[in-house]
Amino acid sequence: MDFEKIVAKIEDLKEEYLQFWMEVVNCESPTDYKTGVDMCSNMFINKAKERGWKIDIQKQPVSGDAVCITLNPDAPGKPFCLSAHLDTVHPLGSFGTPAARIEDDKLIGPGVADCKGGAVTAFMAMHALEECGFKDRPVKLILQSDEENSSRTSNKTTIYYMIEQAKGCVAFLNLEGNKRYDNACIARKGIAKYKIEITGKACHASVCTEGISAIREAAMKIVELEKNQDPDGITVSCGIISGGSAENTVPEHCTFTVDTRFADDAQMKEVDALVHKIANTAFVEGTTATATLLSSRISMPRKDTNVALVEALNIYWNEAKLPVCEPVMRFGGSDVAYISAAGIPTADNLGICGGGIHTLGEFAYIESLPIFAARLAVAAAGIQDDELE
Repeated sequence: MDFEKIVAKIEDLKEEYLQFWMEVVNCESPTDYKTGVDMCSNMFINKAKERGWKIDIQKQPVSGDAVCITLNPDAPGKPFCLSAHLDTVHPLGSFGTPAARIEDDKLIGPGVADCKGGAVTAFMAMHALEECGFKDRPVKLILQSDEENSSRTSNKTTIYYMIEQAKGCVAFLNLEGNKRYDNACIARKGIAKYKIEITGKACHASVCTEGISAIREAAMKIVELEKNQDPDGITVSCGIISGGSAENTVPEHCTFTVDTRFADDAQMKEVDALVHKIANTAFVEGTTATATLLSSRISMPRKDTNVALVEALNIYWNEAKLPVCEPVMRFGGSDVAYISAAGIPTADNLGICGGGIHTLGEFAYIESLPIFAARLAVAAAGIQDDELE
């Protein structure tokens, strides 16, 4: 395939897809707002229908529907898979109306980098491939709908859908945003989130020695939990706490959440044992506590096949005069860990360049849109079926 032709076609499509990117970001889609997530995925479905591409939809009762769009569904080669999620963490209206805006060289808005930009670059790459006459293999775009809550609301059925759609593919590129142009994630930590509920004994603050403070117990548990801070291993962060009924009352109840991260399955078991041990230890005599797992996501340990994938793609990217990538580990979790665990060559953070994700300053560099889209198109066109065997 002529890589120069692909890159030129991507450049021709730049303005069209910048506008589409803004439209997608303006369609606000918090994870728990199924209507918004489905409206957002329908924007891609309708655009795919216009081009005559194959569309498959996994209906969901609570989460947004998961979607798979395929270019060249009947082509002979192994499928090449791209994936992004359309749900975001930002409550409706957080960025004002309209939600997306351009400031200098940046596009700002909810999910602009995490991960709507990645979905747009994927569609742009597929459009360019079709315009260039590429028919060697199917190219799939899988749109996830509840990634931000670890697929809790779909009971992970959206993840099982991703795995099913990715079976037999030559490679799987996940399109989370990236702060840089020159790396790709090939390993990730896993995540387990817990809720710890504490019960003490209420009384008036004037006789506080007769009460048993649930908040004091929570504070001591949090200090003990957060002693675990290994950037390359287990980390613990307690992000939300709620307790007490009045300033002059010893609190009977307190609840807090725990975000734990781990590098492999052994550490995942270690984390679970740690949380339950501290929950079951009463630092303030007379308190009781329970620990409940809220959600979890497996880790993505470093694999030679994932490193080999990035190294193979670098050859094609270098030939196309596009930025090459160093394989790196990331501390955040991702659904792509399940794809890697299924034995499929996988790389992540290839969607767009930006930052400030999960904040009101979330942004993406506009100039990164054609660069990342060109890399995806060149990757799909260049890789060989037997390259990673």
